[in-house]
Order: sequence, then structure tokens, then C-alpha cells
Amino acid sequence: MRLIFISFIILAAAFLSGCSRKQANNAVESADNNNAKALMQGVWFNEESGNVVFQIKGDSVFYPDSTSSPSAFFVLGDTLLFRGSKDVRYIIVKQTSHLLQFQNMSGDLVKLIKSDDTNDEDFFTQKKPVVVLNQNTLIKRDTVVFHNNSRYHLYIQVNPTSYKVVKSSLNADGVAVDNFYHDNIIHLSVFQGSAKVFSRDFNKRNFAAYIDKALLPQCILSDVVYRGVSEKGLLFEAMLAIPDTPSSYVVDLLVDFGGHLQLSRSATM
Repeated sequence: MRLIFISFIILAAAFLSGCSRKQANNAVESADNNNAKALMQGVWFNEESGNVVFQIKGDSVFYPDSTSSPSAFFVLGDTLLFRGSKDVRYIIVKQTSHLLQFQNMSGDLVKLIKSDDTNDEDFFTQKKPVVVLNQNTLIKRDTVVFHNNSRYHLYIQVNPTSYKVVKSSLNADGVAVDNFYHDNIIHLSVFQGSAKVFSRDFNKRNFAAYIDKALLPQCILSDVVYRGVSEKGLLFEAMLAIPDTPSSYVVDLLVDFGGHLQLSRSATM
């Protein structure tokens, strides 16, 4: 009976939490200023730099780079709300049919002008994501290594996945942008002749102990590469990087000749 009661409490809490989120979303949508949103339809560029910043189309805001994910947007009184992986709010200072001024997250005033050039819409033509960090590319490596008169065959395969990694950042105008990438699963096999010594699939969570916990969600398992052989075994390096930043992590994988795996922080980090 007690277990049933606890289960009921958990389900009730989940239901109330879901209702609360739904009510909050409904409140935002009901307060949305459709007239202000209508004025914002079009392509907007920075008055000072002349760079295209974003396009408002329908209920969404689009960005000119191919790795940025569109966001839903709302106008709530004097606040502009962009809803991506998280809600970001900007205070509207001035708005007309061709002028938009708001404070960015740094408190600076951003001055945008609506474009009259229809060619500016070409910036938002749907494109495939930029191929970086082994994005959407199947990579296969086949290496033969000799040690103490034994022949070892090494297989590495980088398998793209549909798992999205979202990296939030500010563009040059102080506007929050969600950039999306895809993570990889990497297979590593070691054979001695026809005998299998080691075989395993790796994802970035396997290296969580060697990565800053706050940065792990933004990391991509980019590659595993063979580095050499010693009396201890075969050494590989797992490369984990945060897109569009110099930040990266390298983790050593030592596969001994008995097929045991040992992970350690790389000395090259």
C-alpha cells in the first residue's frame, strides 16, 4: 500500500509539473503581441556594421550561418523573447516598421534596420551544416602493427549519429544563438591474427571522468587515433572537442595484449 501511495505522489507531482509548464507556455502565447511581431517580419541588419543579423519569418527567428538552429520568438510588452534551448529576453528600446533597437545580454544597445534588398534572403537559404569535427562523415581506418613477432590488426570506425549537441553562444551583436552539431560513436577493434583481442563502441560518456562536468554536454567525440605500441600494450587517444573553440580534451586508451582497457588523462592535454 505504501509503495502504491508513493507512486501516486510521484505521478501527481509529474502531472502538476507538466501542467505548470503548459500553463506558463500558454501565458506566454496569450501575452504575445501579434501586431509587434507583424512589424518585425523580414531581414534585419546591424545599422553600424551593415552585417545581416537575423530574419523574422512567421513565429521563428532564423540566423544566417548554416549551423544555427531557428528559435521561436515572442514580443511580450517591451520584451523580446527568443526561445531556443533556453529562454533569452531582450528589452526593446524602440520599434517601428523599419527600426528595432534593444539591449543585448551585455547591456549594450543594438540598432537594427530592416532590409529592403530581397537578395538578403539568400543568407537564409537552407544549407547543410558545415562539416567540422567529423560531422556526418563515416571514417574507417585499418592498421597493421607488429610487436614481439606478433601481428596485430587495428580497426577504427567513426560512426556519425543523429544525436544533437547544442552549443549556445552570443554572436557579434550580442544575440544568443544556438549552434547544433552531431556527435559520433567510435568503434575500436584489435585482432591478433584471427583472434579477437578487444572490441568495443565508445561514446563521449565513457570519458566523462576526464571532462569538466559542465562542458560535457557541449563536447563531441571527434576521433580515436592510434599512437603506438609498447610492452604495456597498444596506445590510442580519444579526441573530444567543443565546437568553434580552442577547448579540447584528450584521453589515453591503453589496450593491453590480454584485451584489458585502461583509461587515463593524456599527457598531451
